[in-house]
Amino acid sequence: MKDKHVLTAESVTEGHPDKLCDTIADAVVDACLEHDPAAHVACEVMATAGKIIAAGEITAARFPDIPAVICHTARETGYGGSDYEVEVITHEQSPDIAGAVN
Repeated sequence: MKDKHVLTAESVTEGHPDKLCDTIADAVVDACLEHDPAAHVACEVMATAGKIIAAGEITAARFPDIPAVICHTARETGYGGSDYEVEVITHEQSPDIAGAVN
């Protein structure tokens, strides 16, 4: 019997929270690279019930004000940046990953 596969895809449009989260993650990466062009950044973002959480690995000599970047980006995309509780959970890139990518 042949293996059967089911393929699915999700497409989200403007105004969807996933788009906001992608835009915020991109803004965090851009801000980190503006402060340190050699920065290594892996940032994931989620938004729910009045809260935006950014988490991941950031290794950089200088850091931007990440909560300010998040609020500014939310405001610029029409979500009202000051209406959210913002939490940032980051740590430096693991030595194993850094050794593989440096």
